[in-house]
Amino acid sequence: MTAVACPPGLPLSAGLGLHREHLDEVLAGAGQVSFLEIHAENFMSAGGPTLTLLDRLAALYPISLHGVALSLGGEEPLDAGHLHRLRRIIDRIAPASFSEHLAWSSHDGVYLNDLLPLAYDQASLLRVVEHVDQAQSALGMRLLLENPATYVSHRQSTWDEVDFLAEIARRSGCGLLLDINNVLVSSVNHGRDPRDYLQRFPLTLVGEIHLAGHEQDRDDEGQLLLVDTHGDAIAEPVWRLFAETIARSGPLPTLIERDNDIPSFAEMAAELTRAISILSQHQQD
Repeated sequence: MTAVACPPGLPLSAGLGLHREHLDEVLAGAGQVSFLEIHAENFMSAGGPTLTLLDRLAALYPISLHGVALSLGGEEPLDAGHLHRLRRIIDRIAPASFSEHLAWSSHDGVYLNDLLPLAYDQASLLRVVEHVDQAQSALGMRLLLENPATYVSHRQSTWDEVDFLAEIARRSGCGLLLDINNVLVSSVNHGRDPRDYLQRFPLTLVGEIHLAGHEQDRDDEGQLLLVDTHGDAIAEPVWRLFAETIARSGPLPTLIERDNDIPSFAEMAAELTRAISILSQHQQD
């Protein structure tokens, strides 16, 4: 494990993901937005108006930099060029947080534009720890690793997901990003109890929480299937799990996610206000 800088962290309140549909409101400082999440891959140009916008946003808000293409769970080495482009953004805006996914997304030089599940076995553990350590060293800051939404499991898995994430964090020194919608989606799809998962989750390692929406479907056998779409309002079961988690942990930086079917800023702000209300109920003295 290589020693890396631990960023100051995000405010203990709620933030929004950046969407161009809401740029006017965000740049005007509308609502109670405490921080912004940006997807790193949208800001990897060498110059131009995209980076000018990034500078303006970073001057107004703490930034949660969220990556989707490092493929930390992949069998191939991390892409050095991608790490370089990430570091360029980090050096430019000094984000309060950087996060990525426990997943793989590339193979044989091809980016698959998806977050795919990996086996939770010893070989995967060692590989992910190595990749997280490499990423943190290259980026010069601690990484938050996000729990995935999954629809299939690997027969060769020998670790429970919570234990797997906790062990990666212990060995690499990374933190964790707790996506509560992902917990519910995966738990329903695999017939597990989301409350048990959250009771065992190491909340002291959590640097950020994500809240998002999902859709309901049925599998080929007629069983309920939840799909992590990020295109719907946050479901009531997710809100309940969030409130129960915050009651145990105290306030944590919380992001309202919406990546598809983007609603009005007012609708997003209403979810933001609800999250802030839950966080405020458990302010620590």
